[in-house]
Amino acid sequence: MFTGEPYRGNPLAVVGDAADLSSEQMQQFANWTNLSETTFLLPPTHPDADYRVRIFTASEEFPFAGHPTLGSAHAWLDAGGVPKRDGMLVQECGAGLVRVKRDGGRLAFAAPVLTRFGPVEEADMAQIAAGLRLPRRALLDATWLVNGPEWIGVLLASAAQVLAITPDFAAMGGLTVGVIGPHAADAGPDFEVRTFIPGDAAAEDPVTGSFNAGAAQWLIGSGRAPASYVAAQGTALGRAGRVHVDADGSDIWVGGSSTTCIGGTVAL
Repeated sequence: MFTGEPYRGNPLAVVGDAADLSSEQMQQFANWTNLSETTFLLPPTHPDADYRVRIFTASEEFPFAGHPTLGSAHAWLDAGGVPKRDGMLVQECGAGLVRVKRDGGRLAFAAPVLTRFGPVEEADMAQIAAGLRLPRRALLDATWLVNGPEWIGVLLASAAQVLAITPDFAAMGGLTVGVIGPHAADAGPDFEVRTFIPGDAAAEDPVTGSFNAGAAQWLIGSGRAPASYVAAQGTALGRAGRVHVDADGSDIWVGGSSTTCIGGTVAL
């Protein structure tokens, strides 16, 4: 997801025709794939939705996540799904209804409303600075960006600072942190993003739609980013993620390319 180059974005497994699967079977399969997320397509229960999706990590179910939203929409359309509305489909998930539109050759979802947005306590800021191995003064600003996943967004002065981070996951404790910094004007992408998920399976996420959705609301709303911009993510992992952000009235659309790399059947 979020790249037109096979194997250079954030992978996702999508299981169609999953109505007969139990939650336990879904979680077991998601654990087996060992991907950041695995999704399961189901008939909708809301009259406005085109399909319903359940989103699982290897250990838990998420109400919403960004790259699984685009990947699920891509797979649903590839399987012959026909939206009720021209050019727009509606996904039902744990967080409610999410609109997804065609954006040229890409798909884009409307950023969901943030359920928590606001200042980060100084004790958490000190912990984040330690986790990023940066002096506290390098963290120019930070805010909660909760839209399912409980992100804390951190702004640095430059993309170079973002790319130079060598995280200390143990020092982060239980905080899930996304870091963003601007590129030089002629660099191509406008911002560089990295997201860090601590815990027993501490990892850096290759490309993160939910964080980018929250960050777009924060940066555009505060005047730090233009109404349309492109964020690069995954560079430090050898990936080539590109997240396309566009503000249109009250909506912020978060889009990217999707590429099918593997197709087939699974025995569940």
